[in-house]
Amino acid sequence: MRILYHHRILARDGMQVHVAEIVAALRRHGHTVVLLGPNPEATASGQGTRPGIAERVGALRGRIPAWLSELLELAYNAATWRRLLRAARAARPDVIYERYNLFLLAGIWLKRALGVPLILEVNAPLVHERANYGTLALRPLARWAEGYVWRRADMVLPVSHALAAHLRAAGVPDSRIAVIPNGAYLPGPRDDESREDVRTGLGLSGKTVFGFVGFARPWHGLERVLDAFAAAGKSDLHLLIVGTGPAQVALEARAASLGLADRLTITGAVPHDSVRRYLAAFDVALQPDVTPYASPLKLVEYMAAGCAIIAPDRANIRELVTPEVSALLVPPGDGPALGAAIRRLAADAALRASLGAGAQQAIYARGQTWDGNASRILEIARRCRASDGHGMAPAAKLET
Repeated sequence: MRILYHHRILARDGMQVHVAEIVAALRRHGHTVVLLGPNPEATASGQGTRPGIAERVGALRGRIPAWLSELLELAYNAATWRRLLRAARAARPDVIYERYNLFLLAGIWLKRALGVPLILEVNAPLVHERANYGTLALRPLARWAEGYVWRRADMVLPVSHALAAHLRAAGVPDSRIAVIPNGAYLPGPRDDESREDVRTGLGLSGKTVFGFVGFARPWHGLERVLDAFAAAGKSDLHLLIVGTGPAQVALEARAASLGLADRLTITGAVPHDSVRRYLAAFDVALQPDVTPYASPLKLVEYMAAGCAIIAPDRANIRELVTPEVSALLVPPGDGPALGAAIRRLAADAALRASLGAGAQQAIYARGQTWDGNASRILEIARRCRASDGHGMAPAAKLET
């Protein structure tokens, strides 16, 4: 098949990883993928957009009223429509695959104009998210735009069953919803670097390492890990953060105030293809609190790497792990419960091994890999084409 993959991502984070991995997996299956979005070739290679673009856009949005910023998002559709139409004329796609973004309507316009089915990947209910965790001024317009796109896609692929509930509430029927959570590589850490080699390189030999991957934010509550270390009174506990983020300064200050400065290592940003190397150093992987509808990429990667995991006890997390089998779950934001889980795993290497094996087995059993996800997407694409009688977009429509 020929697939036109459309997105509007600027950030250089897990969103870019998801796009790059799905595109690569679809291509490994032998299909042609034309990627359309900001700096598409860099996205396809996993590099993301050029450094600074997302920051400059964010700074601009911070200087203008929210309502104007949202109108500019809506106006973006005019330029996007022209680019999409040119790409469709060149590629003659069999299906359009779009990563949902708020106020992004042009993909649906292309689907309706050309009679090509559109599959919509939804990673968050963005009206809800921006209204509750960000800024959203034009809420009635945003609700209309979100429902307009969700209800008109041929199939909608939410990343969790909890997120699927938002789609149903917006009027999307079950027959057009297929849940596909984030995927990962198997078997996990690189085979050519032993666990001890990695730990020695990081100066962590003899330590019990609790690790976190990603952009550390204040709401992650990683300072509670340091508090638990102090309360445990064990000198071999170490927090390894593979990444950086706005919480870094506060974490370093907390570690210093507790006399734990030598038990915190922050690597700074690392390329995604290097993350598996660092996972080899983890004894326990930390998944801090998440939104109640996410399919956390880091959690799936922890599982694939065979890490013992501590995660928040939320319904969407229970879609991925089984308590006491593939993870220890603690109530979100409960510092004492987190401390108890840390002490329990620090003292029980057999439990760590059992949880890690259970987590990796869950990924194997579900086939929750990027290639597995690509196979599911391709089967959905075939069904969309067959049910609607679509094949290659009609030349007459493409050439008008």
